[in-house]
Amino acid sequence: MMSTRSAAAVLVWLGTVVTILSRSHGDRNVYPSAGVLFVHVLEREYFKGEFPPYPKSGDASNDPITFNTNLMGYPDRPGWLRYIQRTPHSDGVLYGSPTAEHVGKATVIEITAYNRRTFETARHNLVINIMATEEFPLPYQAEFYIKNMNVEEMLASEVLGDFLGAVKNVWQPERLNAINITSALDRGGRVPLPINNLKEGVYVMVGADVPFSSCLREVESPHNQLRCSQEMEPVISCDKKFRAQFHIDWCKISLVDINKVVPIYITRPDPGTGILPEFGEYDPPSESLKARDFFADFLITLAVPSAVALVLFFILGYTMCCRREGVIQLVHHSSIQKSSKELRSMSKNREISWPLSTLPVFNPVSGEVVPPIHPDNYETTSMPLMQTQTNLQNQITIPQQRPSGDNYVMSTFRRLEVNGIPEERKVAEALNL
Repeated sequence: MMSTRSAAAVLVWLGTVVTILSRSHGDRNVYPSAGVLFVHVLEREYFKGEFPPYPKSGDASNDPITFNTNLMGYPDRPGWLRYIQRTPHSDGVLYGSPTAEHVGKATVIEITAYNRRTFETARHNLVINIMATEEFPLPYQAEFYIKNMNVEEMLASEVLGDFLGAVKNVWQPERLNAINITSALDRGGRVPLPINNLKEGVYVMVGADVPFSSCLREVESPHNQLRCSQEMEPVISCDKKFRAQFHIDWCKISLVDINKVVPIYITRPDPGTGILPEFGEYDPPSESLKARDFFADFLITLAVPSAVALVLFFILGYTMCCRREGVIQLVHHSSIQKSSKELRSMSKNREISWPLSTLPVFNPVSGEVVPPIHPDNYETTSMPLMQTQTNLQNQITIPQQRPSGDNYVMSTFRRLEVNGIPEERKVAEALNL
């Protein structure tokens, strides 16, 4: 019985060791060429076998899996290698274009897969052995901007093959290679709105061994350059060969002949050994230093702004209180206020003196106060606000009967003429009969 249990334990331990070794030491070797686009797909199906299946054997496994890629011993990938995965339920893609500097150097990429359902991980190593090519670099290079594609869609072998076929049909070269693919977001483009199936856009660089065709050079004509400056689509004769699947922005096409490019050599300083020179031991200041008194500095810092603020305060006070202008206007404004109060009180009682508002308050030229027309002893308490004038020309008196009794009220009107048109104005009311 004990031997059976020990044998079972050994089998479980061996199975665990084999599983760990298979998860951490699975290496794959690839051999891309320098100057040619390298694409490696991280397939989710390949890593599903590393994780335990669903509890029910009949259920299909569709766990969300994400990937993390980095150069062995470093936290990130090499500068020429990029990675993209749109969703946890889609495959990841490593892509880039190695240069001649990386030829002969084995690049080991650590790939870690994360199962977002079980939180388990699986690790594989991808060994990239970059090979040299005789045709590198191709002398004529053209970069196209495709508006209706995302980078992961363009990296698919079928789509990239269709694009290279269309370019070869227009260019007619003997050798044609895809050199690099870059997302428009890496060039400073904006993330498109999630409407109308908008795409991010992608730049595709291809190289050939023959000069550019006349169709590709049509964008360099003055007419098309003018249309591009006016944000209009240029007229390209071979655009119909791409339009069925690829919408190319011809104003952003770039044609480069590397035979005519003048190389620029930048002299860089010697980086050195990276070790700082020897300066000896640190010598701190001695304890015999005299204490410094900052009280005078504090007073100067506080007194100068306070003095400036006080001077400005006195200048502002003198300007507002001692240099007041417009005294006549202030007196006139005060008289208007007094007259307004007087008119409000007169509306309640008509048996008061003449309103001061009908008299000039001051001389508008000299500003002196003008005495009233009537002397102080002039009796005006019984004078109505609007005097009834008798025996005047064009004066009419009309008797009116009160609705409550037999008494009559005599109303006096004065007939006036304005521009030849007679006008009647009520002057006063007579006493009750």
